[in-house]
Amino acid sequence: MAIQRVTQHMLNQRSVGALQSGLSRLSKLQEQLSTGRVLNRPSDSPTDTTSAMRIRSSIADVKQYGRNANDGDGWLSQIDSALTSANDQVLRARDLALQGANSGSSGPTAREALAAEVDQIRSGLIDTANSSYLGRPVFGGVTAGPKAYDATGTYIGTAGAVNRTVSAGTTIRVDVDGQQAFGATGSSVFDHLSALSTALRAGDQAGISASISALDADRNQITTTQTDVGARQLRVEAAIQASSDDELKLSTSLSSVENADLPKTIVDLQMQQTAYQASLAATSKVMQPSLLDFLR
Repeated sequence: MAIQRVTQHMLNQRSVGALQSGLSRLSKLQEQLSTGRVLNRPSDSPTDTTSAMRIRSSIADVKQYGRNANDGDGWLSQIDSALTSANDQVLRARDLALQGANSGSSGPTAREALAAEVDQIRSGLIDTANSSYLGRPVFGGVTAGPKAYDATGTYIGTAGAVNRTVSAGTTIRVDVDGQQAFGATGSSVFDHLSALSTALRAGDQAGISASISALDADRNQITTTQTDVGARQLRVEAAIQASSDDELKLSTSLSSVENADLPKTIVDLQMQQTAYQASLAATSKVMQPSLLDFLR
């Protein structure tokens, strides 16, 4: 039976190796406590590092969806405000037409004043139709120009949808075609206001009555468009909330993978410090500092 001889050199090597291992564990815990993270480099845990990278990628996607939804909400809020103003202006023009239709109390001077106000309403409505968000006309489609309508009320926008992707596979249109809201050129609300102004100045009762009917249809068209905008805005707001909730969930998941449990880390560090001090004390007795100690 072979007997293995344990030399002082072997004791020294094993003792120093144990000390280095303990010091390495102590250093790792100190780093986790100072950074607050258990993942400070990929070698700490390749599996958790892969999971963290995937979660971070998902968080970046969710944040972008949130930014898209917020931008879309800005577009739709501007459109809703513009359509509310347009509806009020058309309603005021209709009231003026009703006043002008009262031939018994409306003389030429009164009708001229009514027509002048209608002209002002038409100009204001064109300005409303040229409402913009971040420099882009909200009723101009995909036009690169700053306006959807020229000074005559002619549509100069470019047909096309402005969309925003608010979640994976979900795209919402955030603009409105001006011709959908205000009518096509030739039969638009601007044309009807021009016809009303002309009829008021001429005292044309039939023309005034026709303008009243046309303005009623224009108001219905604006209201229908505004209803559609409201429905889309509800979807965008829901997407904003969903994005916020998803970001919170993913951030919590990332924290559970990357961040250190500080109370547990503090306890582990104290235990490791105690173990390291004990190792130092034991090693100091095993490692003989001199030949005299070895001969004893």
